[in-house]
Amino acid sequence: MSDYYADRPVLVTGGCGFIGSHLVEALLERGARVRVLGRYSSSGSWGNLEHLRGRSENLEVRLGSVSDGTFVSECVEGCDVVFHLAALIGIPYSYVAPVHNVEVNVTGTLNVLEAARRHRVGRLVHTSTSETFGSAQSVPMDERHPIVAQSPYAATKVAADQLVGSYWRSFATPTVIVRPFNTFGPRQSRRAVIPTIISQALQGADVHLGSLTPVRDMNPVANTVSGMLLAGEVPSIEGELFVLGSGVGHTVAEIVVAVEKLVGHHVTVHVDDARVRPAGSEVDRLVCDFGHARSLLGYQPGVSFEDGLARTVEWLSTTAAQPLNYAI
Repeated sequence: MSDYYADRPVLVTGGCGFIGSHLVEALLERGARVRVLGRYSSSGSWGNLEHLRGRSENLEVRLGSVSDGTFVSECVEGCDVVFHLAALIGIPYSYVAPVHNVEVNVTGTLNVLEAARRHRVGRLVHTSTSETFGSAQSVPMDERHPIVAQSPYAATKVAADQLVGSYWRSFATPTVIVRPFNTFGPRQSRRAVIPTIISQALQGADVHLGSLTPVRDMNPVANTVSGMLLAGEVPSIEGELFVLGSGVGHTVAEIVVAVEKLVGHHVTVHVDDARVRPAGSEVDRLVCDFGHARSLLGYQPGVSFEDGLARTVEWLSTTAAQPLNYAI
C-alpha cells in the first residue's frame, strides 16, 4: 500500500455517497486527512459515512451543495488532492428534471474547477461515467470510443468532462478524468440494478425489472476505488482520461441467474414497462478496455464479479427487511 496519501489533505465531493464513502474509507486507511463535501439535508445525515461519525480525527464532513460556488471554494481551500464525485446520477430522474441535473452536474463541476484553479490544488480527479459513450459502437470500449449521450444525465456528464479538459488546456489546472463503468457493491442504492435484483430475491420469488438484454461491465466498487486512488497519485498524468472497468460484460438476465445461485432459490422475473428506458435512450452494451489505465496507472481489477456479488448479497442480507420502493 502506497504512503502517498499519508497526512495529505484531500477533499472528496460526494463522499457521503456510494462510491465516495468507499473512497473516503480507503483514504483514511492510507493516513490521509480527509474533508468531505456532502449533500445537506435537514436531518444532518452523513449518508453512507454515518458509521464513521466521531470515529476518526482525520475526517471532516461539511454539508452543503456543490452548486454553491462559495461553499465549494471554502471546502477546496487547503486541500492538495480533490476527488470530484458529487453528482446527480439517476438516469430516470434526468428525464423529468434535466435543469436540476445541469445545475449539479455541470455548474457544480465548474464550481469545483474554479476553486481548484483559485486555490492551486495539486491534482483534481474528476469522475465521469461510461454512460457518456452511449451504446457500444465497438467492443471492448477504450478512451477513444465516440461520445453519444443518450439521456439528459449522460449529456450533463459529457459537458462536465469537457469543462474539466478545457481547464487543463486553458489554465493548466492539473486535472485527471476517470470514467468508471458500472460500479456495484455494499451501500449502493437499491434502485441500481444489482441491488434491485438482490433485494427482491432475498424477499421472495418475484423480481420486477426493466429490460433484461442490456450488457454491462459490472465492476466491484473496490476496483473502481483502486483506480481512482492511482489517478490521484501517479505523477505526470495531468490531462489524461482513464476508463475503469473489469473488461467483462454481463446481461441483466445473466446477473439474475448469478444472484439466484447466491440466494439459493429460483426467481420469476417480471418485466415492468415503467422501468424500461424511453426508445432511443437505452444503452445496449458497455464493456471496458482498461489497457490505458493498466499501462499508465498500474490499474488491475483485483476483485472478481463473483466475489463482488457475494459481498453485495452479504451486505444486503442485513438490510433486506427494510421497505422497498421500486418506482422510477
